[in-house]
Amino acid sequence: MNHDLPRTIRMQPGDNVAIVVNDGGLPAGTVLPGGLVLLEGVPQGHKVALSDLADGEPVIRYGVTIGYASGPIARGSWVSERVLRMPAARSLDDLPVGTHAVAAGPLLDGYTFEGYRNKDGSVGTRNLLAITSTVQCVSGVIEYAVRRIRDELLPRYPNVEDVVSLEHVYGCGVAIDAPGADIPIRTIRNLSKNPNFGDNVMVVSLGCEKLPPARLFPAGSIPIGNGTPSVVTLQDQQHVGFMSMIDALMVTAERHLQELNARRRETCPASDLVVGVQCGGSDAFSGVTANPAVGYATDLLVRAGGTVMFSEVTEVRDGIDQLTARAATPEVAAAMVREMQWYDDYLVRGSVDRSANTTPGNKKGGLSNIVEKAMGSIVKSGSTAITGVLSPGDKLTQKGLIYAATPASDFICGTLQMAAGMNVHIFTTGRGTPYGLAAVPVIKVATRTELARRWHDLMDLDAGTIASGEASIEDVGWQLFRLILDVASGRKTWAEHWKLHNSLALFNPAPVT
Repeated sequence: MNHDLPRTIRMQPGDNVAIVVNDGGLPAGTVLPGGLVLLEGVPQGHKVALSDLADGEPVIRYGVTIGYASGPIARGSWVSERVLRMPAARSLDDLPVGTHAVAAGPLLDGYTFEGYRNKDGSVGTRNLLAITSTVQCVSGVIEYAVRRIRDELLPRYPNVEDVVSLEHVYGCGVAIDAPGADIPIRTIRNLSKNPNFGDNVMVVSLGCEKLPPARLFPAGSIPIGNGTPSVVTLQDQQHVGFMSMIDALMVTAERHLQELNARRRETCPASDLVVGVQCGGSDAFSGVTANPAVGYATDLLVRAGGTVMFSEVTEVRDGIDQLTARAATPEVAAAMVREMQWYDDYLVRGSVDRSANTTPGNKKGGLSNIVEKAMGSIVKSGSTAITGVLSPGDKLTQKGLIYAATPASDFICGTLQMAAGMNVHIFTTGRGTPYGLAAVPVIKVATRTELARRWHDLMDLDAGTIASGEASIEDVGWQLFRLILDVASGRKTWAEHWKLHNSLALFNPAPVT
């Protein structure tokens, strides 16, 4: 196709705005198909008015009101955040419940991947030695030990793919019994039980922290290696000098490596996949290309019997009526409302307006406010019924489409989905971000072909072909579904190739002391 021709995308027939597709945007005077003339230049991804709008008239995209004109807007004008007033948040009362709870469709059978089966029935997509800690004070020691383990021990155990430190900033200097303290504690516990670690986690303790190993892993649930409890306490009297600590960690690590090295990939059904979906550095194309393609792949995964988590309370709050309408049961709808109410109360306590969510990069990419951003974000969840809700830090206990409540922060969302048990992560981006996780493969999906070209060795999939008309949402959705199976079977993502990963970030509502 001719990429020089002016091109816009209107999401719904009733929308009175469309976004500009062309790289670099379109200048004033451009004549669009149908005869509309741009009265001013409109950047790529930004909205153009398709009709004259009076002061206070709704501006409609995705078939919903994303704002109100703050003054007269002429047909052909650039509709930016400067000329919009944001709507009030949808009330959490009298929401539709289960009115659009669509069944997943016919079973999608016969799709498999090569994974590592664990004793508890979960399946890993990677075979990793994980080292967790009870307190942030030991992070430097673990970091030093990880370097030596990677250099000196890993070459002897070729079936173990890497060693990762589950570092965190917690364990002491906090009100350990305060309301909300259970969230970071259970998050650390469940991170340690991610399927990619094969029930084989080392635990490093300082010895004087408020969060001792017995509290982190109560009732004898400390992960073990070769039948021996894997807790190394640095303040133990037998450690004389720093190298004595490192030697103890090396000996313990080798026990785990021997056990992990015996694991082999085996053929597993797609129903063993636990996929977390997330977006970051979003732009106006997120809800047009990448996120709808992820939503299509989500439906395929659910039809195959797998589990998909979507999250980000802040970015679905303004579409809560669409989500409760898809709740499989009234209890699921009530749980979603509970998580949204927590967020509303949080904003009130902090005297913060929800409009603060949309970042400068989001706005530069064409997203005027959180309402517009939310409409593009929730489509990652596909179209099927939402069968469960997970509170922050909890571990999955069911399959299907799950709403996992997390803040919108990329790092906290990824951490909480990892604690829930995900074994593959999907991350869409329009502005671009080198986000990655050390413990779970992250598939990066670009919303625009320009980004996919420019960051050719960071993006795993180009969804921009949907905007250009070269591919359909269904085409890219199937492409992503197959890519997920390949990555779950061991294919490396670009983030893994470069060993890009962000530090884990705990959601910690408990006060510091």
